[in-house]
Amino acid sequence: MRRLAVLLLMLGAPAVAQEGAAVFQSRCGHCHAAAAGAPPGPGPNLAGLVGRRVGGDPGFDYSPVLQAAGEAGQRWDEAMLARFLADPEAMFPGLWMGANGLRAEADRAAVARFLAGR
Repeated sequence: MRRLAVLLLMLGAPAVAQEGAAVFQSRCGHCHAAAAGAPPGPGPNLAGLVGRRVGGDPGFDYSPVLQAAGEAGQRWDEAMLARFLADPEAMFPGLWMGANGLRAEADRAAVARFLAGR
């Protein structure tokens, strides 16, 4: 039984990654890159985001609320990213990002997993 569960998880991993990449591309990719070395767009490059200090890309001009969060020592992890994706403005009032967030929990989780793997 355990082998079956492990096999199913392994088979599902590529599908989850593809789902997260697709949601990211359709909802976030207009402003953000997720490939290492890609230039920032209107939003910062999100490659290596998980573990990075909030507002931590030195080549990007962040809103004051994100700068303050980074100065306070906040770092992105997958759970924080999923909360942010639900309602960015509620998490960081005054944020310059113009997105409304992702309504579906499955989409938020898929994008967070996708970015965690970048």
